Amino acid sequence: GSSGGPGSKPASSKPDDLTKIEGIGPKIAGLLKADGIETFKDLASTDTTRLSAMLERAGSRYRLADPSTWSEQAALAADDNWDALDALQTDLKGGRRV
Repeated sequence: GSSGGPGSKPASSKPDDLTKIEGIGPKIAGLLKADGIETFKDLASTDTTRLSAMLERAGSRYRLADPSTWSEQAALAADDNWDALDALQTDLKGGRRV
């Protein structure tokens, strides 16, 4: 198989609107992008431990953010499965299952 060189991304991979994920606002979306997480696919493959550590480094005002469902939500968004995402978000409060 031929593999592209470093940094070769498909043209279609423009950043996604990560604020569509329940629990992610503009500031957290900015943190994620700074950490190299720019698309739903990126977020879907990032584990909660890394997300929690990132929020912790960002300071106390992010301590209430709960990334436990972000990758699950992002996986649905990456598949354009908006109905399933809507249904999941109905059960979430601030990104947490209630």
